[in-house]
Amino acid sequence: MKAMESMKDNEYDLAIVDPPYGLERFKKGIGKNDRHKIKAGNGFNNLIPNKYYFSELKRVSKKQIIWGANNFTLPKSEYFIIWDKKLTVDNFASAEYAWTNCKKPAKVFRYVWNGMIQNNMKNKEIRIHPTQKPVQLYKWLLKNYGFNKDGSKRSIVDTHGGSMSIALACHDMKFSLDLWELDEDYYKAGV
Repeated sequence: MKAMESMKDNEYDLAIVDPPYGLERFKKGIGKNDRHKIKAGNGFNNLIPNKYYFSELKRVSKKQIIWGANNFTLPKSEYFIIWDKKLTVDNFASAEYAWTNCKKPAKVFRYVWNGMIQNNMKNKEIRIHPTQKPVQLYKWLLKNYGFNKDGSKRSIVDTHGGSMSIALACHDMKFSLDLWELDEDYYKAGV
């Protein structure tokens, strides 16, 4: 919060965030053996953002994409984004929902993400975070929402870096990104 408080109004064109929404169920990590267990973290995943966080996020960014929107009280919006995980087994959520104020028709990104099974099995991503999103999802978001009307790339901010998937996507696509992550272990594992 202190970082956002020091920022200017509309300092960023677009915030793409995946804030924590209470991951107490992951306090022991997930996975059957230590080799594949996803680290539970240092408690930061239970720091649920309050109204002040969302008002500051709106102040420092012109547009926002907020994952886990169904867990927060956000302004009404007719625009939204769905990530369809294309699950074949019903153990976890089949899709994730993002609120946005980017004025585009609702869009669905379809990408297999089911434990060890991923859309791109030749270039599997190592899972290091309980709510990790695939790099390809962020590349799709940047392609569809990352450009201003004049075609220039939007400046991006992420207040909860997690697995750093967004950092990899921004690096590969040459987008400007400011990001922070409170958990040093996640940060080190992601970069």
